[in-house]
Amino acid sequence: MGAAVLILGIETATAQVACALGNQDGILAVTSLGRPRRHVESLVPAIEFTCRQAGVTLDSVHCIAVDVGPGLFSGLRVGVATAKALAQALRVPTVGVPSLDLLAFPVRFSSRLIVPVIDARRGEVFCAFYRQVPGGVQRLSPHQLLSPADLASELLARNEECLLVGDGALRYIEQLGETVSFELGGPLHSSPSAEALVDLAHARALREEFSAFWDLEPLYLRRSDAEINWATAADARASDRRAG
Repeated sequence: MGAAVLILGIETATAQVACALGNQDGILAVTSLGRPRRHVESLVPAIEFTCRQAGVTLDSVHCIAVDVGPGLFSGLRVGVATAKALAQALRVPTVGVPSLDLLAFPVRFSSRLIVPVIDARRGEVFCAFYRQVPGGVQRLSPHQLLSPADLASELLARNEECLLVGDGALRYIEQLGETVSFELGGPLHSSPSAEALVDLAHARALREEFSAFWDLEPLYLRRSDAEINWATAADARASDRRAG
């Protein structure tokens, strides 16, 4: 695929709904809606609005990029399902990019250890560690699901100056702030970036590093709340039967 590739990026891993359109000339249009738990109602209108703002039609898109997580279960499910449906309808390839990569990439010029932290709810966070490299960032660790206290312990063990970004860093800054030396990215870096998604996907598109829509899968790291509640209830029923 040549340089003139138009990419639609879909970002729904957190409470934010965002999408962006871009090509070799950069970002053409972006829409961001901070309406918690309104992914189903907001995503398709946001895509349509972004296409109008960019002055393009959806059938001119060459590739669908989507944040595959980790993140909130309902948002990821909506984003990935929409990306699959569009890719199938338009007969175009897909690119899946992890949410923590999308938080780290916009702050890639920092010389500090970059630590994106996403609020996973239930008193936990999704996180990973990144380092600046020529042209971007390199992930140094697996994607992790940790308590804020466990993440703070890892940061203390590393004993490095850190740059914390993401809504999880903002929410749990008191616990994480006990680390040796840190800088907080602030609200502008609280959510994965749809613009970064398009930028990273474009680089992969030029290398033809695509996925077929049927291979696109979310990176959950944890079962959904419904599955957890069902398992808890099943354990309670089993305990009651044993007691009876």
